[in-house]
Amino acid sequence: MTDLPHSFFKTLVNTEVTVELKNDISIRGTLKSVDQYLNIKLDDIIVLEDIKYPHLSSVKNVFIRGSVVRYVHLSAASVDTPLLEDATRREAAQASAKAKQV
Repeated sequence: MTDLPHSFFKTLVNTEVTVELKNDISIRGTLKSVDQYLNIKLDDIIVLEDIKYPHLSSVKNVFIRGSVVRYVHLSAASVDTPLLEDATRREAAQASAKAKQV
């Protein structure tokens, strides 16, 4: 299994992201940690539709289980495109080398 998504999300620590959950709640906050299962810790959160979810208005930090994440939205400026392209090329080369060994 590839570690590229996990490595990519680790580069986004301390940036603002919006996490959309499978139950249609969207939460914006500062990404504090992420693991290989896409479990996410957000600080200083804001629930985007707080009128629909008033019980979440007093929550400031959340831990989100990766299995309930639908999307992670981030700004284009927060993505290091050359680094991501390079990592993708390296992973493709490694997969190609493994396929030739078989």
